[in-house]
Amino acid sequence: MMQSLQNYFLVAMPTLNDSVFERSLIYICEHNEKGAMGIMLNVPLDLDVCQLLTQMKLENTSFSLSGKPVLSGGPVSTDRGFVLHTPMDGFHASMALTDELMLTTSLDILSTLGTSAEPKQYLIALGYAGWEKGQLEQELLDNTWLTIPASSGIIFNTPVEDRWLAASQSVGIDIWQVAPVAGHA
Repeated sequence: MMQSLQNYFLVAMPTLNDSVFERSLIYICEHNEKGAMGIMLNVPLDLDVCQLLTQMKLENTSFSLSGKPVLSGGPVSTDRGFVLHTPMDGFHASMALTDELMLTTSLDILSTLGTSAEPKQYLIALGYAGWEKGQLEQELLDNTWLTIPASSGIIFNTPVEDRWLAASQSVGIDIWQVAPVAGHA
């Protein structure tokens, strides 16, 4: 097996013309011998956090949440929510990904949003991107993705629409100049 890509970005190559993943940026939350799981970071839904909480009948409708987009995390389990956030303990179903990032899937985090108890930085995604054993490795061999070490600055401080380009530029690559084919020795 290849080295784990947990805490890496997958940057869709310009030649990826898939309607779901075209120009996508994915944060890899887990990658092991069983497969991989990630969250797309740059595909906003037609829904903001305030609207999501209202639909879920959570009473917190803080004005600070209006306009904060909910993202499409990927095509798998689009009815499930994922909150990628800066470290904060006390939620029912959280997993530390790095010293800077946690992933929470329990509803209790939603009640903190818009209050002084919310994580310092966070994003909400519905669904995730998933790969079966060996599938991501094959896509990498097929030159579908560029892999780049993840940056919480891109995740939380870069506008959604700029994240795909910013990720490649963070390592000095102009994504539009990358060759569409890969060579293998």
